[in-house]
Amino acid sequence: MAGIFTLTLNPAVDKSTTVERVMAENKMRCIAPKFEPGGGGINVSRAIKKLGGNATALYAKGGPTGNQLNALLDKENIHQIPIETESWTRENFIVVETSSNRQFRFGMPGQLITMAEANAMLDELKADKNKYEYLVVSGSTPSSISSSFYYEISSIAKSKKAKLILDTSGEPLKEALKVGIYLLKPNLAELGELLGATDDDLDTIEEQEQAAKRVIAEYKIEVLTVSLGAFGAMAATANNVTHIPAPSVKKQSTVGAGDSMVGGMVLSLSRGESVLNAVRYGVAAGTAATMNTGTELCKKTDVERLYKWILEKS
Repeated sequence: MAGIFTLTLNPAVDKSTTVERVMAENKMRCIAPKFEPGGGGINVSRAIKKLGGNATALYAKGGPTGNQLNALLDKENIHQIPIETESWTRENFIVVETSSNRQFRFGMPGQLITMAEANAMLDELKADKNKYEYLVVSGSTPSSISSSFYYEISSIAKSKKAKLILDTSGEPLKEALKVGIYLLKPNLAELGELLGATDDDLDTIEEQEQAAKRVIAEYKIEVLTVSLGAFGAMAATANNVTHIPAPSVKKQSTVGAGDSMVGGMVLSLSRGESVLNAVRYGVAAGTAATMNTGTELCKKTDVERLYKWILEKS
């Protein structure tokens, strides 16, 4: 099976709890908090592990919260390469209101990463000792990181003949596109951004398909997987556009659903599956993640069952 690396520039320790009702200016009795590793690439690595694969997580790690993140990843047997930073790793907070099942997500500012620390990450990606065929870069970008950093990442992937999977938007995406991306996973709003379109321009299936075809034709992207939430996903290549339905499930949380989807796709691709089946498996993984509370991500048994359903409906 092909080697997989993930890169997380803005990781976090996700702290989650539940309370009967969220009320302003009241002391609310919560259950004991649960701590889990967080951040785009880290969650992709965790999802891959839950699905029976392995991925190396390269990430920024700073302060006591960074040490906690390191220990949490060790507990899940995630192979990791932490890059020490002066700035502390952030901590996010998630509260589920049990009376309504509403979820309140508090995202804290990310750690600042110096140029030397950023270069240390690039050096790890370049290193001959680190061999990978798939490189996943996912999650938010710290304000201290230049968008040109993504140009460097794309160039390194190209020099290593590795397939770059990117789950980001804005200027970092534009920089990476100058070199090329194997797979990009935008949502509808991000797809519109690439074309200067608004949400109203992508109301219909026909408009969405045309937009996907334009992106494939105009940019250096081999595979475009557009996340459509409860409606599944749209997979586009130079040859065709295919819609993959999402099974109907009881939704508990959306945290990590996108990362689970990416993890499922990349693991499937690394096992030699077709692009279409990889996206189907990714939709199954993303849907399975919504069935669990907090930041638990997906469960393999749920993913396999949902994947079978998707195959039968395709």
